[in-house]
Amino acid sequence: MVVLYALSDFIDCDFAISGSFPSYWYEGRCLQSGNRLKLPRTSISEAIAHGLMQQLAKNDCYSREGKMYGILLVELPNGEQRVLKAFSGLLNGCSVVEGWVPPIPGRDEVALEEARTLAQLDAIKQELFTLKQLTERQQYEALSDEFEQQLQAMSDRHRHSKHQRQQKRQQICNTVTEEALTIALEQLDEESRQQGIERRQLKRQQNAVLQPLQQLIAATDARISELKQQRKALSRQLQAQMQASYSLTNFSGRSLSLQQLMPGGSPTGTGDCCAPKLLHYAATHNLKPLAMAEFWWGASSVNQDKIQGKFYGACAERCQPLMGFLLSGLKPKPPTLSPSRGVRSPSPDRAGVGGEVIPIIYEDEWLIAVNKPTGLLSVPGRYRDRQDSVLSRLRHLLPDGMALASVHRLDQETSGILLLARDRQTHRQINQQFQQRQVHKVYEAILSGAVRVDQGKIDLPLWGDPENRPYQKVDWQHGKPSLTHFQVIAREEDYTRLEFTPLTGRTHQLRVHAADARGLGVTILGDRLYGCCAVTSCLHLHARELRFEHPYLEKTLHLQTITPF
Repeated sequence: MVVLYALSDFIDCDFAISGSFPSYWYEGRCLQSGNRLKLPRTSISEAIAHGLMQQLAKNDCYSREGKMYGILLVELPNGEQRVLKAFSGLLNGCSVVEGWVPPIPGRDEVALEEARTLAQLDAIKQELFTLKQLTERQQYEALSDEFEQQLQAMSDRHRHSKHQRQQKRQQICNTVTEEALTIALEQLDEESRQQGIERRQLKRQQNAVLQPLQQLIAATDARISELKQQRKALSRQLQAQMQASYSLTNFSGRSLSLQQLMPGGSPTGTGDCCAPKLLHYAATHNLKPLAMAEFWWGASSVNQDKIQGKFYGACAERCQPLMGFLLSGLKPKPPTLSPSRGVRSPSPDRAGVGGEVIPIIYEDEWLIAVNKPTGLLSVPGRYRDRQDSVLSRLRHLLPDGMALASVHRLDQETSGILLLARDRQTHRQINQQFQQRQVHKVYEAILSGAVRVDQGKIDLPLWGDPENRPYQKVDWQHGKPSLTHFQVIAREEDYTRLEFTPLTGRTHQLRVHAADARGLGVTILGDRLYGCCAVTSCLHLHARELRFEHPYLEKTLHLQTITPF
């Protein structure tokens, strides 16, 4: 089975390999030496991945289910470069597919047990479905509601009768003789007793009808609980068997099972992701990995956090814990320094940490401004797999790094000038300028279509739906005021290059103002979140200029970078 491909199968032969530069690092700590090992995602690996995306787009079978795909650029012993490709889990129900890296050894050993367990799990699933559709549940609810209505109507009637009896008692006590009074009061008391009997009879009727249904439902719920416990036990048993059978090999030739690598247990699907499959295959076939890239293709994931055509790093639960072992045996390779165009080149000890170079374009004792690359967060995210950021790298790198604070933020996909303060007082003063709209910002973008007007402004209020984060939309009722000026710079074929000058700083402001039909009605090139379908390597939005008053030097700072696209 052919699994090694020529680069020309995915990219043009004249692709500038020498210009390949990391946008992300797969990394982990070696279990033996403790050294941090890294494998980059570079522009060439992303270009290869885009070539694979174009191939996937031609066949509907790849869009039936959303999943992660990946490529690994490797070097053969003779120095030639080749490409491996892999998918996570199963592809249309198959683990072995012609042309793709096969699964990690171990699945075959438990294939029979896996099939038997999966059949049991499917039977449990079907029984659970049937039990949850129990018609007696709806019948119980309907009858219960009916009895409650009858009881309520009876209570209302009895309450009215009681009030009337009270009035009659007061009236007859003042108008009738003693013997007649006794008879009249007994009649009223008898009426009260009869109503009590009527209520108790209805309650007994309610119990007689509903109790059998309650018992049946309780027995059904007990069976559902039992089946869920069985399902959990079967899943754990199968997972333990697969963890003991799956054996991964690293580049030092050492092999360990998933059970040995993750003795505390691992989530379902560990070992079936792209990265472990690609690295294991390379290690067992004497192939030297050069760069890797993983992306999502197909329908969005269940929780809507994966978008077709977008690159993603190693997942925190399944892949990241294995990276240190899988990369062991590779010789650590320091990142290559690459000076920024049109800005001061950072010194080697200030170039970056934990990933690609972050060019520093301005620095004094109060402020640092960097040219943030696309794909890197401005500040760390909430979860483990989103800790790499400009702020975390600089905090690790600089002696006074822990005091750093980001004055503003750029989207992860947006490149350009990011300003950080080195102390609280400076942060407060610069932040005040941002809040009072005294900071002049200029962005440059390429839009994936023709913009007919040369300049203008877009005034559309934006609101972030808490049920669909991070997506923002125009909302005239809940939205916050958002104003953007724009100026077309150039037009070429179906694309438009323009400058954005935002007067407010809302989340995704420029992206929504460009994409929304009430704005420009044309998405920024590469903005898949807001509907751009073009296959491209990045979001074409760059924070090009930043102008503000320095809080201590009593002068205006005008920071500029050259747009990288």
